[in-house]
Amino acid sequence: MKVKDHYNGDYARSLADQIKTAYQGFNETQFVNYAVKHIAGKEFSQRMDIFADALELCLPNSYEQNIQIFESILGEELQRETGMFSEGWRLWPIGRYVERHGVENIRVSLNFIKELTKRFTGEFAIRPLLAHKPKETIAAMIEWSKDENVHIRRLASEGVRISLPWSKKLYVAIEEFESYKTILTNLKNDESKFVQKSVGNNLNDLYKAYPEKAKAIINEWNGNNPTKATLWIINHGLRSSAKSKK
Repeated sequence: MKVKDHYNGDYARSLADQIKTAYQGFNETQFVNYAVKHIAGKEFSQRMDIFADALELCLPNSYEQNIQIFESILGEELQRETGMFSEGWRLWPIGRYVERHGVENIRVSLNFIKELTKRFTGEFAIRPLLAHKPKETIAAMIEWSKDENVHIRRLASEGVRISLPWSKKLYVAIEEFESYKTILTNLKNDESKFVQKSVGNNLNDLYKAYPEKAKAIINEWNGNNPTKATLWIINHGLRSSAKSKK
């Protein structure tokens, strides 16, 4: 079964049942009928938009109230580094809804995305916040880079990548470079390979677009008694550069 096919009529009914437990006024029939009517023949991204459309149609007009509803159905936190897509996939349309509306209340959105990423990922939902309120958002992500939860630390890095897969390019790494560098530096000795890969991917993106800025970060780290983790991140971040020289 393709990933897109998981988001079908059965999924619509399951999500509707969950929302109904938190919001008695939810029109389950309208939600399911809308989703089923529109998803036929649609690809993955289109299905996410259709489910987000259905949420907009059937939930209250208050973004803050809707976030409270979503918070109540998030479920258990992931118990390991992997599993955000294989175990948290049911939350993807909720993340898409926050992508669309998160800028309506930055503080509420930041708090929710922090919780969402413990069960799924907040890397897509955080991008519009970074685009519209970069200073406030990246300041929160600096704190996230020091969090005890590995998924929150990873989000601090993954969310600020220039070329995040399945997302539009974002240049907050350049526009807020010192804050961006602080996030990566806070994570350069992280013991988690999950986090290390994200930081290395950040450097790789940066090197492709602004090699001098990437070199500046790498030179600073190399000059400060780099750990094994830091050296692995640097090597991972330079992989595109190494390929181009072959």
